[in-house]
Amino acid sequence: MPSDNLEEQGLEKNPDLNLAQLKFLLTLDSHRNDKKTKDELMEGIKTNNMAPFYELLCKELSWKTDAALLKKMKEENESQLKKLDETLQDAEQNLGETEVRDALLAKAEYLSKIGDKEACLTAFRKAFDKTVALGHRLDIIFHQIRVGLFFLDNDIITRNIDKAKSMIDEGGDWDRRNRLKVYQGVYNMSIRNFKAAATFFLDTVSTFTSYELMEYQNFVTYTVITSMIALERTELRKKVVKGSEILEVMHSLPELRSFLFSLYDCKYAEFFQTLAKVEQKLKIDRLMAPHYNYYVREMRILAYTQLLESYRSLTLQYMADAFGVSINFIDQELSRFIAAGRLHCKIDKVGGIVETNRPDSKNYQYQATIKQGDILLNRVQKLSRVINI
Repeated sequence: MPSDNLEEQGLEKNPDLNLAQLKFLLTLDSHRNDKKTKDELMEGIKTNNMAPFYELLCKELSWKTDAALLKKMKEENESQLKKLDETLQDAEQNLGETEVRDALLAKAEYLSKIGDKEACLTAFRKAFDKTVALGHRLDIIFHQIRVGLFFLDNDIITRNIDKAKSMIDEGGDWDRRNRLKVYQGVYNMSIRNFKAAATFFLDTVSTFTSYELMEYQNFVTYTVITSMIALERTELRKKVVKGSEILEVMHSLPELRSFLFSLYDCKYAEFFQTLAKVEQKLKIDRLMAPHYNYYVREMRILAYTQLLESYRSLTLQYMADAFGVSINFIDQELSRFIAAGRLHCKIDKVGGIVETNRPDSKNYQYQATIKQGDILLNRVQKLSRVINI
């Protein structure tokens, strides 16, 4: 696990992604009237005088605007921006390119801090054009990715990740290469590409320094959650179950530990209970909330598949007992997933037995070849009619 003092060496939490999470919570029915969440969010807004973000918040959450507070914050913003513009003007007239770049960057960072999305991106582009050193150019790109993550603007994120990848290939240092992997992992997780997210997270689990995005405990949580759905059992054992850095953190995350080991150790009743708890956590995570239904469904299928692979047949009663549910529930679940082609088994309702019928890969390939051949012949026939005409 990275040592605690590395947090001090990381980039500033600008913009503060925790505020974006609090804003997301207030859009949920379960937290809409939560005073503690609202107070925490407003405290962050007042501390940084985030007038543009406050206006956006009032519009999106249908809040009544506090005119006095908004006026006060806007005045503070104007005062700070005036000072920054004076510094920039002085640098342009009397100093060198480095000082001009620093002044542009200071303005861009302030605009980012107060939540003025478009203005800060424009300022960052100007600072980027004035920057020569590759490392500093990458830091600007990383900041723009964080702005994209703050507002969940995938266009900003993807464009800047692509830029960062090409620049890293030119000769980026070790720290920035690892940082980019964490950013890529977070983005891939947010768009439900769990396989890629798990790969990026596992590559950086022992070298994590991106505290500007999240705490290390949160990073390990995301790593375990994405790895469980993306990795084969052997890979999961090698990289997660036996991963020393992950195990070290999981001592302080008993729920996550139970979730991982209950599936790995085939304790399915415990797994279903912890999956329900994980589902509630995913519902209130702004990056995972759009995918929680998909994630829970796929994890249930994974657990059913893992159990069925060990048997040629087993009773519905045994499966119900194993998962700690009723026979009716397991019957409905299996029927739904069998009909969708996700589980390879059949149910003998009269005998109360589930029989597995593992797919024959050669037979499947044969059937697929015949099907594709028929499609090709039909297209050739259609084409020959057109040519004959």
